[in-house]
Amino acid sequence: MTGPDRRPLVLGAVLVGVGAQGSGDLWRHPEVPTTASVDIGWYIRQAREAEAAHFDFVFIVDSQYIDAGFPNHHLNRLEPLTLLSAVAVATERIGLVATVSTTYSEPWDIARRVASLDLISDGRAAWNIVTSQDPGTAGNFSRSAHGDYSTRYRRAAESVEVVRGLWDSYEDDAFATDKDAERFLDPKRLHRLDHVGEFFSVTGPLNIRRSRQGQPVLVQAGTSPDGRELSARVGEIVFSFAKTVTEASELRADVESRARAHGRDVDDIVFVPGLNVVIRDTEEQAREAHRRQLETVPAESLLPALKRLFGGLEVDGHDLDAPFPALDPEREGALAGARIVLEHARAERLTLRETLRTLQTHWAHVVGSPATVADEIERWYRSGAADGFNLFVHDPEDWARFRSDVVPLLVERGLFRADYAGATLRDHLRLPVPENRHTAARRASLAESLVR
Repeated sequence: MTGPDRRPLVLGAVLVGVGAQGSGDLWRHPEVPTTASVDIGWYIRQAREAEAAHFDFVFIVDSQYIDAGFPNHHLNRLEPLTLLSAVAVATERIGLVATVSTTYSEPWDIARRVASLDLISDGRAAWNIVTSQDPGTAGNFSRSAHGDYSTRYRRAAESVEVVRGLWDSYEDDAFATDKDAERFLDPKRLHRLDHVGEFFSVTGPLNIRRSRQGQPVLVQAGTSPDGRELSARVGEIVFSFAKTVTEASELRADVESRARAHGRDVDDIVFVPGLNVVIRDTEEQAREAHRRQLETVPAESLLPALKRLFGGLEVDGHDLDAPFPALDPEREGALAGARIVLEHARAERLTLRETLRTLQTHWAHVVGSPATVADEIERWYRSGAADGFNLFVHDPEDWARFRSDVVPLLVERGLFRADYAGATLRDHLRLPVPENRHTAARRASLAESLVR
């Protein structure tokens, strides 16, 4: 969508407690509790801060496997739906995005838990659909193998199909709304699913009704060909780690082309790359602060991240100051970003140490004054490469200055809202409320009979 009818800039906040990849020393910050990743009060405070700045949503990532080399936030953190249910009752407007894996969760369970969050929050929930990237997760679910990309994404696509079908189990007028109604439930407005597919056999119906936003918003972050196809089929928010306008534009063009092939309106897809900011009064101060932030993380501590990227390949024995080794980006379990890292290291003739440093900034970074940060956000937005950004909440000073200094500039420029215009996440994002499929089918059947 372009022109005057384009949706306002979208802003999300990724809450990462004691620090994700690239911010491993965050737990030492005097303003960050060492228990931040399991402190519900900490999450509630940050969600309220984001809500006061009129952010669209807060975003909770997740994984179901760890070892001692994982980022600090991964090691000890709350389960997303449990966490966001607590945040829901402590906030009023901000959207709540929970990560749930389709590889290690059954559709009926996903549908019920996410729909529960949607009702608890009165229509502010979203489901971040993931297929789980760490092969080690299989061992935590009595499985011997993780599954290849194709299998996991076929399962994910079918899982979403089942979940959406279950969310439509009750039509919106199924239940009585006053005490004088003839009965509590109109059984004609309750529908079984009776799905039988490649991975799932699910009868339904689901035992929970829809919220006022119809269905939770669907978020998808895969950028491999399979991930892009899933985004095109079902994604309403597409989250990415695009580092440049060019990368973001290419992703958008590809996903939109695929979405049109599925008969979708591309205006119903919101593109939000990840973003990290370092904000100080001057450019020089910001660059110095950024340098200090990067250097507090030893290069050696990033080796586990590289190992996961390349599917568990051992990299500890390589000389950090030698050229980046010839690692195999196609080995089983390697992630889509492995090839990008390898090609960049070769093109720039980087050492292993230098390549590890790039993992600290493997999404968009803006370093500078508040005006510089606002300028760059505006450049991405006006170019059409992105509809907004998903801001990683790391350093408390950067988080505070983004809200107090950058957001007002975005409002002043007419890019971002001065206040919420609606109550649900779909309201914030200007996404349509999906009509219940059974209501739509009955309406279409009635219209057809009238034509006859």
